[in-house]
Amino acid sequence: MAHLTVSVEYGIHCLLWLVSSGDKPLSSRDLAELQGISPSFLAKIFPKLEKAGLVMASEGVRGGYRLAKAPEDITFLDIVDAIEGDKPLFDCQEIRGRCAVFGQRPPSWATFGVCAVHAVMLRAEKAMRAALAQETLAGVANTFGRKAPPEFSEDIARWMQERFNARTSTRTPRPD
Repeated sequence: MAHLTVSVEYGIHCLLWLVSSGDKPLSSRDLAELQGISPSFLAKIFPKLEKAGLVMASEGVRGGYRLAKAPEDITFLDIVDAIEGDKPLFDCQEIRGRCAVFGQRPPSWATFGVCAVHAVMLRAEKAMRAALAQETLAGVANTFGRKAPPEFSEDIARWMQERFNARTSTRTPRPD
């Protein structure tokens, strides 16, 4: 988790929309357009979420993504690790052993044990991962649900239905 990129933010927002959609699949294109981002950018995020078992895809004109688990079983840490990978927050460069005074051979006291700076970063990462593991999609969705007026949910559902209808009505039937 070297740096939490915008991919994590968009991924979380998409998953929150999937929570609100229930069992109805939503297309990544519609989710991208709903949030004002590039569909190709979002198309790179969903395979990672699928590989991690957080979403499942269904193909076809009625297809899209749905949550693969209950929202209370998906933590923010699950999402971060799915999108960013389980990378360390801090990549210690062992600068302490490269002091010019030491020349080519730093003394053992200078490089013994974990670097003090690295130790601080390890504790910070452990605390951050623990905090992310405590937050679930369900918890955040409930917070969002209390803030947004009921008509917002209706507007979103109507917008999504219009998008779905447009996709299904443009499909031409195949002759038998």
